[in-house]
Amino acid sequence: MAAMKGKVRVVERLKIKIGEAKNLPGRNHGSVNQRDVYCALSLDQEEIFRTETIEKTLSPFFSEDFQFEVPRRFRYLSVYIYDRDRHLKQDKVIGKVAVKREELHSYHSKDNWFPILPVDADSEVQGKAHIDVKFEAVIKGNSNLEHHNSRLIVRLIECNELTLKNGACDPFATVTVKYSNGKQESKKAKVKKKTSSPHFDETFTFELPSVRGQNHDREWQYRVSDACADVDWSELIISLWHDSAGMSDKIFLGEVRIPLGGVQQQNHAATNAWYFLQPRSLLHRPTSKQTQSPASARSHSNSLGSLRLNIQYTADHVFSSHVYNSLRELLLQSVNAEPVTSSAAYILGAIIPSKEDTAQPLVKLFLHHAQLAPIINNLARWEISKVTDPNTIFRGNTLVSKMMDEAMKLVGLHYLHNTLRPTLDLVFQEHKPCEIDPSRVEDPSQIQSNLLNLKDYVEKIFTAITNSAIRCPTLMCQLFHNLKEVATTYFPENKEVRYSVISGFIFLRFFAPAILGPKLFDLTSEQIDSQTKRTLTLISKTIQSLGNLVSSPSLQKEYKKDYKEEYMACVFDSVYTESRVLAVRQFLEIISATSNPTQRNLDTPVVLKEGQRRVMIKRAQGRKRFGRKNFKQRYFRLTTQDLTYSKNKGKEPLCCIPLDQILAVEKLQEDSFKKNYMFQIVQPERALYIQANNCVEEKEWIDILTKICQTNANRLSSYHPSAYINGHWLCCRAQIECAPGCSEVSTSVDATLQMNLDPDRELQRIHSLVISNLDRLEGLVAACGGTNLISNFMVEDVHSFCTTLKQLQDTIFNLEQEHRTYLRSVARETKYGSKQAPIGDDNYLLLAARVGRLDNNHFRQTHTLPMWPVQ
Repeated sequence: MAAMKGKVRVVERLKIKIGEAKNLPGRNHGSVNQRDVYCALSLDQEEIFRTETIEKTLSPFFSEDFQFEVPRRFRYLSVYIYDRDRHLKQDKVIGKVAVKREELHSYHSKDNWFPILPVDADSEVQGKAHIDVKFEAVIKGNSNLEHHNSRLIVRLIECNELTLKNGACDPFATVTVKYSNGKQESKKAKVKKKTSSPHFDETFTFELPSVRGQNHDREWQYRVSDACADVDWSELIISLWHDSAGMSDKIFLGEVRIPLGGVQQQNHAATNAWYFLQPRSLLHRPTSKQTQSPASARSHSNSLGSLRLNIQYTADHVFSSHVYNSLRELLLQSVNAEPVTSSAAYILGAIIPSKEDTAQPLVKLFLHHAQLAPIINNLARWEISKVTDPNTIFRGNTLVSKMMDEAMKLVGLHYLHNTLRPTLDLVFQEHKPCEIDPSRVEDPSQIQSNLLNLKDYVEKIFTAITNSAIRCPTLMCQLFHNLKEVATTYFPENKEVRYSVISGFIFLRFFAPAILGPKLFDLTSEQIDSQTKRTLTLISKTIQSLGNLVSSPSLQKEYKKDYKEEYMACVFDSVYTESRVLAVRQFLEIISATSNPTQRNLDTPVVLKEGQRRVMIKRAQGRKRFGRKNFKQRYFRLTTQDLTYSKNKGKEPLCCIPLDQILAVEKLQEDSFKKNYMFQIVQPERALYIQANNCVEEKEWIDILTKICQTNANRLSSYHPSAYINGHWLCCRAQIECAPGCSEVSTSVDATLQMNLDPDRELQRIHSLVISNLDRLEGLVAACGGTNLISNFMVEDVHSFCTTLKQLQDTIFNLEQEHRTYLRSVARETKYGSKQAPIGDDNYLLLAARVGRLDNNHFRQTHTLPMWPVQ
């Protein structure tokens, strides 16, 4: 999530691997005791991603990765485990794992087994409420006999981000006051239709039971006065409910409990604050709902099994660009550093254990500054110079290989889609069996036809790849050209190294992984069944073997011996021909021939994004004068040329919007249509209003449309954040439909890949990575001048290495001081009970405690303390 606090952005990212579940309970109905299981990844109760369904098991193995930038605040990262029960024709939730946002860091990058807990409707709570509570003095009585008491005034102002129930939210509130004598009184707020962020602005007044209804009889007042001594305020409870039409019971959304005991003795204290809604405790739930005791709940939760997750959560505080000048300059000097082992980029690879974590921000930073090819070339030259066997070049997970992987994903994603997607779509649609393993086929007579199916798909993908050379992105060609030049320089006698150094990346680390895991490369978001997954595995293995062996025909016999599966050797025999070897070599020669190959215009547009699993909802644009402007589900498809929508996937488009006719793409305020996740596409004569399925999908569509349309010559500078309804704009009340916008459009992003990047954010990521590995940095500093330094980290020049290392240390420490100053200012300026830090926000309390430790300790003694996300 990107939020602003002064000049600081907070950027949160989540990467989660859903591994496997064990010991799930059986269905226990009929003869079926196994389940068809899938998981839904959610922020609070909002589903973001869903795994594939693993059939007929109580210990499903998922092994699926999901990563995304967090688009909004959340309290829990939740994974719900569902049973797709075909017998009952419905999906039933088995249980869930929920991790608090402030606890995510403690599980960072480690496999953890979590107990699966039951899903209780009373505990499915999110959102916050703004409540004003105050007391007023009440004086009643005749002349000399007055009775003093207090009146409680509760103002429910608004709520924010309430839970949706079945996609809807019609909230209302009950305000209940409990008294010390055990009695209570409740009042109800009005229902607010179709909103998860209702504005109530209702006031409720309560008086102690003994004060209401009194007359002015002196004798009665004495009795009342005696009674009042034993009656006091006890507790205020504000409960939020969803008004579920057609259901007998209202649905609980959350509650706030505020103790009131002794408040009137505190000089009539008043509070005006935001509160996090809380779940109902077991003690306060209705007995009719079969509630459990804490002990029985724990016993039940243990019977639901466990789920293995690997969670990577980062929250980076990104400052203004000038704060990173020193770190930026130090890293960019790596391009000209001699030797390269004394460069800051190389040293980062020595400090940060994960080469992938190091490579990602480095690639984006150097790519933004148009220095990616030179730095990879320098690092690759050093690495290749230390290799004795050319067949092992870049075979490990080195910094160079991970930087190449990241560069290909960034630069070549559209190229990858354009090359593989037509055939992969065919695989998904046709669903032809391709299994050739005799142990997996019930009828051996089917193996031959399955082999023909497999060979047909392999041929289509192979042809698509080898014919795509001219469309390989220029920067990828430059990188391949450099690698080939370096490899042939160090191994001039090896005639095959010019191919192996490239095929190891383009086939083994680009095309083959994308075929094997198309969801990871955004090639599909469809659920992939077990048969299709197996087909993709066989295709990927075959394509990988072609790319591998073309570099060294002499290895053909040895390669066949290494096949553990005899049936794969048969496949290899059928597809490995001299014509294919020649085709691969020609392909490799073309993509590495020059740093600037001739680029051709594509005959067909490249698909950038489309609704794969679920359609989105759009509002009619009023193209017909008397047409109804209602909401309808449509299938959207975005290409490099236009945005279209149709009734269903594969149908003729009902509307086509050329990209150059998109003037702005912005979020739409909820008050327009009382719907969440709405955004608008502004065109010259109208606006298209679209509702996405969730906040991540909404952000993805806005981001990609903004990026590809922001260079349009007629792009707007201002827009209307709300809709034009009933003769006026809801945002500025202007009555003319063509009135200029009242809000500035979001900051545009340049269409080029370099300008799409955020170098400040990548520099902050590097800072956070070094801080989390500060012990390794300080260990290197301490080792400077020793012989172990050279042997352990392959350092050529110890003096220049240590000089750069000390510069990096000083730069990182100075940046950390900026962060600590910022955290202190946030702690001082943020009021507990504000909208940014509601009462009940453990994250704020942890921040306050951390700042207290910062004030009492020196930096070097506290560098292992986690950086809590502040928003």
